Amino acid sequence: MDQPNNNNLRIWTPILFAVILIAGMVIGFKLRDSLRGKRDIETVIYRSDRLEQLIDLINEKYVDTVNTNSIYSDAVAGILSHLDPHTVYISADEVSTVNESLGGGFFGIGVEFVIVRDTIQVTAITPGGPAERSHVQVGDQFIKVGDSVVAGKDITSEKIIKLLKGEQYSKVKLTLKQPYIAGVRNVILERDIVPIFSIDAAVMLDANSGYIKINRFSATTHDEFKKALQSLKGQGMKDVILDLRGNPGGYLDAATLIADEFISGRKLLVYTQGKNQYKTEYKSGEEKGFEEGRVVVLVDENSASAAEILAGAIQDWDRGVIVGRRSYGKGLVQEQYDLEDGAALRLTIAKYYTPSGRCIQRTYSKGKSAYSEDYFNRFRSGEFTGFDTLSVGDTIPYYTANKRVVYGGGGIKPDVYIPYDTTKVSVAVVNIITGVKMRDIIWDFYLRNKDTLQYRSVNDFDHRFLAEDDIIKMYLATLSASGRKEAEKLLKTPANSKLLRGQIKSQVARYIYQNKGYYSIAAKDDKDIQRALQILGDESYLKIIGR
Repeated sequence: MDQPNNNNLRIWTPILFAVILIAGMVIGFKLRDSLRGKRDIETVIYRSDRLEQLIDLINEKYVDTVNTNSIYSDAVAGILSHLDPHTVYISADEVSTVNESLGGGFFGIGVEFVIVRDTIQVTAITPGGPAERSHVQVGDQFIKVGDSVVAGKDITSEKIIKLLKGEQYSKVKLTLKQPYIAGVRNVILERDIVPIFSIDAAVMLDANSGYIKINRFSATTHDEFKKALQSLKGQGMKDVILDLRGNPGGYLDAATLIADEFISGRKLLVYTQGKNQYKTEYKSGEEKGFEEGRVVVLVDENSASAAEILAGAIQDWDRGVIVGRRSYGKGLVQEQYDLEDGAALRLTIAKYYTPSGRCIQRTYSKGKSAYSEDYFNRFRSGEFTGFDTLSVGDTIPYYTANKRVVYGGGGIKPDVYIPYDTTKVSVAVVNIITGVKMRDIIWDFYLRNKDTLQYRSVNDFDHRFLAEDDIIKMYLATLSASGRKEAEKLLKTPANSKLLRGQIKSQVARYIYQNKGYYSIAAKDDKDIQRALQILGDESYLKIIGR
């Protein structure tokens, strides 16, 4: 009676053991792959390797005294010089600053300032921050921070920031003075979280068109973006201009979450892959943000990384029109590893690819020096100024959702190209606009007149503010006779005069209404934005995206 059961046991036992063995091997291989990166990096960080031994030997036996920290930094730089341009060593002193910009905040008092004639002057106050709660005012001048006198001491921005930052809830005493008012006052503030905003501005440019300027992709960017989007939709926004010019990138997740706001359905937004990294796909979800209205994305040669991910997804799905100049061309993904001494290594671990399959990383095969000169090469070739066609590093065609041809290998090529205009505006006028002297005069004008600069709105300010000529006269009065004659000659050119007056008005608007005021006024003289508005308003939009 037992014979059949014994036979079955003899048959199934080896099969069962084989299945268990195979399952164990599969699990083992998966664990090996998932832990390999962690194990390897820990080995690199903590082991006493040849580099450590070499530096120790020099320190103990070398004939002269040497700075071993400097040797170590040079050695690290030498090692990284053989890798890509975006793998970088971050010293312990720099780590906190780097992390703050992407983390979305730091502990401080919540003010923006400029240094005018060796005096720190408050130009803006973070809403709800420690400075606002302690009644610090725009225009306040810092005399002391704690026991340190900071007025008239050749103070630098770095030094004052270091004095103002500190541990959360720690206290700092400020001695302040209002300009044109006698006496000083003391204020004790309790440091707290100060947000670093990713959204510079979210404003309506006309009855239908909203404008959102994103300066980086940090941990808080998506939340900020959703609030901005909701606010503009509540004001009647039907179409949007997304400004990514000058945006150096940041967190990949932040870029894909914002792309998801525009792209409907379950669609691929970007994927990453590397020699030691499995292919990882990022797809849009079901949450609806702005999936119907028209979209224009502004990019330039300084739009990089996460900014290119967002622009690439919108272009590949024909969700909007890309306007401006070819983007930076950074298609590499970094991961930051903390080192034992407080420093960090930001290591490239993968490349990212847009939905059409293109990698827009430009070549670095000729070394870091040639890579860094790409900006100047573009200018010399005429690409920036419109005297040469846009070249790309990859001739393999890729296709958007509507079968438009796009290319990889060198940034996101815009659908509508807008060159620099080097013919109408003098470099000398640009120098006036960006110079310290003009900045100080505009600031002094604001301080003297801030009680009378009262308007119902930015729109009201735009129509009623007429003091540009007065500010220009104040500027000319500070120049020598020959300098004044030269400046007056420059301003006889209509384009120069218009640019200077527009920038003066924008800067005054910033002091009254912060970034909302600046971007609302500056948009009127921004040819990229004006071209975007034109595209949103005519039939060319649908033609460009192939619908």
